[in-house]
Amino acid sequence: MSLKAQLTDDMKTAMKAGEKDRLAVIRLINAAIKQKEVDERIEMTDPLVLAVLEKMVKQRKDSITQFEAAAREDLAVIERYELGVIEAYLPAKMDEAAILAEIDKAIAATGAASAADMGKLMGVLKPALAGQADMGLVSKLVKQKLA
Repeated sequence: MSLKAQLTDDMKTAMKAGEKDRLAVIRLINAAIKQKEVDERIEMTDPLVLAVLEKMVKQRKDSITQFEAAAREDLAVIERYELGVIEAYLPAKMDEAAILAEIDKAIAATGAASAADMGKLMGVLKPALAGQADMGLVSKLVKQKLA
């Protein structure tokens, strides 16, 4: 089942169960996906949906940080709930050892040897690790490997 179909099914389930908060978050996700489809005139595939979800996760994390800094715990709680619902649709995160193994495979495949090859290496890693790893961490580990 595609991620879009799963979201639609979960939306129907949330409606039937009367889970208003969860339903609102799923509708937000569907709206973001639909907006991307309309803007770019494309049919969203699972990797593209994962990219939208990762962007939403990043937005929620930034909002939580800002709300906590402004002592608005009431708003931070709402963002944490939304973050939890969104993260449920993302695949399990890889640990650092698994990321390093993928980096080693990508280095072997591309022949990257120096920091100048980082763009080429990240171009291979980004689609392979989409939704499974924090790309900031991947970038940091790639820099360490190529240094």
